[in-house]
Amino acid sequence: MHTPPPPSAVSLAAGGELTFFEAGKGPLLLCVHGFPLDHSMWQGQLAGLADRFRVVAPDLRGFGRSHGGPAVTTLDDFVADLCDLLDQLALTEPVTLCGLSMGGYIAFRFAALAPQRLNGLILCDTRAAADTADVIANRHRMVEIVRKGGVATVADAMHSKLFAAVSYAEQPTMAESTRRVMMTARPEAVAAALLAMAARPDATPQLASLPMPSLWLCGSEDSITPPAEMQANAALAPDSRFVEITDAGHMAPLEQPTLVNECITSFMTSLEHR
Repeated sequence: MHTPPPPSAVSLAAGGELTFFEAGKGPLLLCVHGFPLDHSMWQGQLAGLADRFRVVAPDLRGFGRSHGGPAVTTLDDFVADLCDLLDQLALTEPVTLCGLSMGGYIAFRFAALAPQRLNGLILCDTRAAADTADVIANRHRMVEIVRKGGVATVADAMHSKLFAAVSYAEQPTMAESTRRVMMTARPEAVAAALLAMAARPDATPQLASLPMPSLWLCGSEDSITPPAEMQANAALAPDSRFVEITDAGHMAPLEQPTLVNECITSFMTSLEHR
């Protein structure tokens, strides 16, 4: 049975500590979790890719074991934290960033703000478009609910949409563990992330000039960011590949780690030969 790696932490320039989990050696894969989750959604990558790559999975500011410091106001704050982490790891070579859902939104901002730090981008179950007016209004409603009554309502609403039907049926422990992670998220971090996501810019215009290769992965049963939308996004990027992950919903790396890891390995190996 795989033993999870021990946590490490760095002090952030913005204040507080950023906890991260690391496994393996080789080209670095920086895995950025979705909302309102933590590093544990990347357990299949920490375990399954460490023989080829150095996998680093942080808990974003305010989530998981990361604590202290001010609440984020924009997704750019998360980007600054990730750059801070890379600096403190003394990484001078470009890395591959892999982000799921909110982590994908952060990846788009990272690519816009610090493209020189990336040699590849992996977008999982995410979208380039900004929120619609209805989604923004719903996020603001959720902020008020979280501030008044905690995270349970958000966790319950999201949990029913995260996984493919086969995942709920055949991997109930995984689904329940994910729900527990959401239930333990700090209300102030959840509220801040909701507002930051609602305010994010549309990344669609940057896709045509994306300066690094990109891999787009989407669960075949993802109802939050459907495969057709992700495939259309990928088609706008000049050096891109889209793969639909069978029998997965919005959490493809967690639901189908073997398939996702094969895609990541192929992509990162191709980067080494450029």
